[in-house]
Amino acid sequence: MDNIMVERLWRSLKYEDIYLKDYETVQELIEGLRAYFDFYNNERSHKSLGNMTPAEVYRGEDAIKKAA
Repeated sequence: MDNIMVERLWRSLKYEDIYLKDYETVQELIEGLRAYFDFYNNERSHKSLGNMTPAEVYRGEDAIKKAA
C-alpha cells in the first residue's frame, strides 16, 4: 500500500513538472525539483488530505482551523 503513494508522487512530479519543462542541465533539474517539492508540500492542496497541503497536515493546522 505504501508503494502506491510513492508511485503517485512520481507520477505527479513527471506530469506536472519534468515533462513540461525542458531541463538543460543537472543544476536546472535540481533547482526545478526543489521548487516543485516546495510547491507540492506547501501550496498544492491534496484531495486525499481534505484539500489541505502536506505541510498543513504535518503541522496539524487542521486542528487549529477546527478550533477557530
